[in-house]
Amino acid sequence: YALLAALATGRTTITGYASGADCASTLNCLRALGVQIAQPGDGLVEIEGRGLGGLAPPTAPLDAGNSGTTFRLLAGILAAQPFDSTLTGDDSLRRRPMERIIAPLRAMGATLHADDDRPPLTISGGSLRGVEWAPPVPSAQVKSAVLLAGLHASGATTVRESAATRDHTERALSGFGIDVERLGLTVTVRGGTPLTGRAVQVPGDFSSAAAWAIAAAASDGSHVVVADV
Repeated sequence: YALLAALATGRTTITGYASGADCASTLNCLRALGVQIAQPGDGLVEIEGRGLGGLAPPTAPLDAGNSGTTFRLLAGILAAQPFDSTLTGDDSLRRRPMERIIAPLRAMGATLHADDDRPPLTISGGSLRGVEWAPPVPSAQVKSAVLLAGLHASGATTVRESAATRDHTERALSGFGIDVERLGLTVTVRGGTPLTGRAVQVPGDFSSAAAWAIAAAASDGSHVVVADV
């Protein structure tokens, strides 16, 4: 939601935004790209969108911390911006291979460089062209990176998967006004369609709530109610 809000026109209000470090890394990177973000508290985030192609050049490398999702999805966005940028992360993230996003973004026309395909990743963004991409390994993050790049590309961008992966990005894109074409394991977006800021609510994270459910199941006679998941 935060990434799409930055690309949208107008203000987006997000409720239920998680307080974890990964989500904070996304906001920090967006701030470094010129996005105005307010956090009044209690999981509320207000973002003033800059529109497609409206991000500002960063003055330092963008630090995704330990968030592979931040790194990969933001790479798709940065591949289309008319400036150079560098994405990095903590020691753990810098050991993760990024070839799976480098290859499709290069095919779309971006210039990317990373030693041994690992962060830091330097991106020289610019005009992109739509592609049809079949990831060798199904990955929601790779799919999302390609689709986010496709928002800025000429023509249609299609991802064909061999197995279903999480569809959070497709659902969110539709909510921000993008016409997402889905047919079986294929998803397509067309470049140049503006996103519109809106009010959104993040669903409760079951993976975080699961710890309390397991504790209840393991404790004889206990009773726990998990709400808003």
